[in-house]
Amino acid sequence: MSAVSSSRSFVNELSDQQGVDQVFVASDKQLRTNRQGNTYLQLDLSDRTGTINARMWNATEDVARLFDNGDYVRAVGKTQLFQGAMQLIATKIVRAKPQDVDEADFVVVSTEQMDQMAVRLAEMLRGLGNPHLRHLAETYLADEEFMRKFTTAPAGVKNHHAYRGGLLEHVVNLMEIVLLIADRYPNLDRDQLLIGAFLHDSGKIVELDSSQGLTYTDEGQLLGHIVLGFAMLDRKRAEAEAMSGERIPDELFMRIRHLIVSHHGENEFGSPTVPMTVEAIALHHLDNLDAKIHHFEQLLRDDANSASAWTQYHHNIGRKLYKGGGASSSSPAR
Repeated sequence: MSAVSSSRSFVNELSDQQGVDQVFVASDKQLRTNRQGNTYLQLDLSDRTGTINARMWNATEDVARLFDNGDYVRAVGKTQLFQGAMQLIATKIVRAKPQDVDEADFVVVSTEQMDQMAVRLAEMLRGLGNPHLRHLAETYLADEEFMRKFTTAPAGVKNHHAYRGGLLEHVVNLMEIVLLIADRYPNLDRDQLLIGAFLHDSGKIVELDSSQGLTYTDEGQLLGHIVLGFAMLDRKRAEAEAMSGERIPDELFMRIRHLIVSHHGENEFGSPTVPMTVEAIALHHLDNLDAKIHHFEQLLRDDANSASAWTQYHHNIGRKLYKGGGASSSSPAR
């Protein structure tokens, strides 16, 4: 983007009442109506550092049709701090010209980093001691379409690892954590936990679509990634048994299936059943640990209250976060 890129302010650098005229990725575009009956455009604008909500007052359907979710857009307007969060009040949003886009401004995980993580993923899976699980893992690694999608997919739409390559980053990090802790618990089957970490979110390659921003597919909305990953595992079992000439023991396979269906931990969080093996409870808590730490780190990076030791109050987690080194050492009132 040359001149534009060199002078851009990334999302995590934007300050209150700052004029903006630069390129973002658009997502979650919605044309809404206010109490007076006037239409306005609401959407999210993102770069590699984060996302800012934008609104354009008195926008029409013609304006909304100027770009699609997932497009690079040029947004013109001014930021404002509203209820502790930065937002952009836009006066113009149009599809960006190709020469104005520097894709490096939007890449969280580079192609080189994804390649390195894919190599490490294969290394850990091919190091499994259990031959049945190693053969099962190999059917996924040998599936070029699966690996293409798995290595580039996001892990979520908003809360954690919500970017291209985010699923791979989350899974590799989770598997590295498994290797760190497995020897501390003699009754924990390391191989089962490793392949559970690999497969627990595998259905997200079907559930999520990153071609038009970060959205859910129809299958994702109707079935969810747990069901999709569960069905995929059953298909891969047949491939693994044909490749090895040996049947995967039924109890072992049932334990792997259980890891997928129970990893959310509670029925109200989407798990068809709760964890009922040592490996399942470990996977649930380690998965949650990696996701929560990543989410908290993102909230701290994106916080607009630069002069305060505390972030804004986040309703989705029910708290403020302490940044330290700010103007006050005591907790502010909500």
